[in-house]
Amino acid sequence: MLKTDKKELKALICKTIDDNAAKIEAVANSIADEPELGFKEFKTSAKVERFMREELDLDPQTHLAINGVKARVKTGKEGPTAAVIGELDAIGCPDSPKADPLTGCAHACGHNLQIATMLGAACGILKSDALKHLAGDIVFFAVPAEEYVELAYRKKLIAEGKIHFLSGKGQLIYEGAFDDIDMAMQMHADKNTPEPTVSIGQTSNGFVGKTVQYIGKAAHAADAPDEGINALNAAMLGLMGINALRETFREDDVVRVHPIITKGGDIVNSVPADVRMELYVRAKTMQAIDKTHQRVDAALKAGGDAVGAKTVVETLPGMFPLACNARLNELFAENSKVAWPGINVRDAGHFNASTDMGDVSHLMPTIHPFIGGTNGLLHTKDFHAVDFKAAVLLPAKAFAMTLVDLLYDDAAEAKEILANFKPILSKEEYIAKCESYFSK
Repeated sequence: MLKTDKKELKALICKTIDDNAAKIEAVANSIADEPELGFKEFKTSAKVERFMREELDLDPQTHLAINGVKARVKTGKEGPTAAVIGELDAIGCPDSPKADPLTGCAHACGHNLQIATMLGAACGILKSDALKHLAGDIVFFAVPAEEYVELAYRKKLIAEGKIHFLSGKGQLIYEGAFDDIDMAMQMHADKNTPEPTVSIGQTSNGFVGKTVQYIGKAAHAADAPDEGINALNAAMLGLMGINALRETFREDDVVRVHPIITKGGDIVNSVPADVRMELYVRAKTMQAIDKTHQRVDAALKAGGDAVGAKTVVETLPGMFPLACNARLNELFAENSKVAWPGINVRDAGHFNASTDMGDVSHLMPTIHPFIGGTNGLLHTKDFHAVDFKAAVLLPAKAFAMTLVDLLYDDAAEAKEILANFKPILSKEEYIAKCESYFSK
């Protein structure tokens, strides 16, 4: 068999993606039309499975972490396994013009663009017949529940034995779905970046989640407030306690603590006796998270103690900080310039929000670039794609060409990356660390 030049192979892959652009865009739009929240992405996962079977002739595994869809492609030659990942779930955004009227969720974070990018990269690799020039395996993986929402529902799934951890990739790691993957790549839509742009991310915050319940004593709010214990006042004092801590947070730790009150009482004419909150404690390192979230607990408890209410704080594993692989980032940036000559490639540095790709990055070489072609702030009604070619076809081509770089020439590049990579945690250490956060 004559060996195709790598540059020619990449050109063929890019043309193949362009030839399938209409189908790729159709699945992105279809997913956006029927958004679903995490661990509930039944329609979305079915659409991905259908595309993989009908368009790509794949036979994917399904129902991983409830709704994950994973397709393995073998080259027939020994070598590492590289994965391209897309996320299935939407986010609560009830004022979005594309919001589901029943659930209020919408793809205001662009996860439908991720899925389309992943499937686009698969089209480029499989429909160009590139596999015969590569070594190792490729996994195309649609994963559930990246957005850390509906904690009560997810705790119910844990109680029912359906999941062990609350985020999709954490659950997939626990189930062993990443055991046969050596490195992973995923993009994310950028905010307020309508022009074609690639921002190379390096790190992000991680976090732990918390649910809080203040238990007071009901009484008539006008006739006998002295007989009650006001749980809402306890919550307000707890929030003030957190605010009093903020000046002590080190700027280098990039700490973010943001609570919401999910239940403020029952009726106006009764002293609130059951008040509930949810919050994240984010920071740049696990050490900073560990130090900060215990101080937050103390502030929350002080609010209850001040009025005589009982305070129940439940801590839950959230997401680990992201740590991107430098060489994978370089390859993606170089291929982005091939996919779109003259593209603006910039250093995104540290990302203050979080992603459960951070969990994956603790185990294997991982990247998480941000892609333009979109406008509006993430998680708002204004977020939308303005340039499909820039938002999806560009990263699909860059991922597919990066796969070629990794697995061409008997996967020499992938083998070198793995030889130079030292995991932050083993899988066993990761699971133990996550489990250590379950506390009440």
